[in-house]
Amino acid sequence: MTQLDVPHSDRHPSVPIVTIDPLGADPHAEMARLRAAGPVVRTVLPGLPDTVHAWMVTRPDLLAQLGRHPAVSRVAHRHWAAHRDGLVPSDWPLAGMFIGLTSMFFLDDPEHQRQRRMISSVFTARRVERMGGDITRVVRNALDALPGHRGPDGAVDLRAHYAYAIPMGVICHLLGIPEPMRPRFRALVDMLLDTDGKTAEDAAALERGRLELLDELVDLRRTRPGTDLTSSLITVRDGDGDTLSHRELLDTLWSLVVAGHETTLNLITNAVRALLTHPDQLARARTLPPAGWSAVVEETLRWDGVINYLVAGYTTDTIAIGGTSIPPGQLLVSLYAGIGRDPGVHGPTAGRFDISRANTQQVAFGAGSHYCLGAPLARLEARIALCELFGRHPEMRLAVPDSELRNARSLFTNSPSTLPVQLEAHPNPHR
Repeated sequence: MTQLDVPHSDRHPSVPIVTIDPLGADPHAEMARLRAAGPVVRTVLPGLPDTVHAWMVTRPDLLAQLGRHPAVSRVAHRHWAAHRDGLVPSDWPLAGMFIGLTSMFFLDDPEHQRQRRMISSVFTARRVERMGGDITRVVRNALDALPGHRGPDGAVDLRAHYAYAIPMGVICHLLGIPEPMRPRFRALVDMLLDTDGKTAEDAAALERGRLELLDELVDLRRTRPGTDLTSSLITVRDGDGDTLSHRELLDTLWSLVVAGHETTLNLITNAVRALLTHPDQLARARTLPPAGWSAVVEETLRWDGVINYLVAGYTTDTIAIGGTSIPPGQLLVSLYAGIGRDPGVHGPTAGRFDISRANTQQVAFGAGSHYCLGAPLARLEARIALCELFGRHPEMRLAVPDSELRNARSLFTNSPSTLPVQLEAHPNPHR
């Protein structure tokens, strides 16, 4: 009997095995339950045999350690024993979020640093700073369009028609994606993150669709280059004159579209919901100058993280973390949605949304060498979007009780699937 044939419960009896909701209906209650189970827990991901476990840490300091640990790899085919030994189905519907891409998110050094240097040489802090005017234009266009999206009850779904429109508009502008292509990109990103009944056929269609669409984009920008990031990445070279291969380019663009869209969509949605359900904090935010709305962004990232679960890597050797030894060849999964509410870090008020909080320590954008390159852009988009929204609609209220909002049905996403609001004063506002 091989090690992988032995039930995990027999080999690691001290590490609890927990069941997680594949649709992420209540990530904060789930995070509290996992935290109570211990600093290190295990689970089985949807579509995997019950002998193949994902290991998770439940404290933010341990999550940061995983991000910096030298014995944690991002390359599944080399270091995930279950995948290497054929225990992960070849048509696993969730494979696109865990294995397969040649983008830097799924690479180790030196390949990771090579790609990161090339991308960061064109996706610079100065470039992000210069995007403030473009972001404001996208935000104001979305605000202008909001009244036209009112339903029969006068409510507008702010997630669908504002929080969704802004990051997709910004990332498409940044990457030079023309208007006719944008709905196809939106549909493919939604398909990737959907874990509600996703089939192997869906996953195969997604893979074909994304490669075909990215090929179209690259062909367009090769023949009609512009000042966009895609045009820059086509020609970028590292210090030795090396360029991104065609597949590296496609996977890099895909990662930028997915990360540039989903994180900011959820950040804006969660921040609006938090402010509308905490009127004292909204009143405080209204006194802030435009740049001061960063306090709202940072507290939202801590209090209601934008991503639920995400791959953290694979152990290349035995690692000791949280008083537990995790053997080599194991899948590590990060929990971001509720990990910022750890009382061990933020004390008895960890569960309170407070934009004046002095300690806003959080790991929403990862840690270590794989820290998200797009974090400054997401923060800038959210700050502008929130300031402009509440400036334009100061009497905005939720159109339904907060208790009726339901999380998007996805293992990966943390935000309500809809956010219906009344843009003007309403006789029976819900708090």
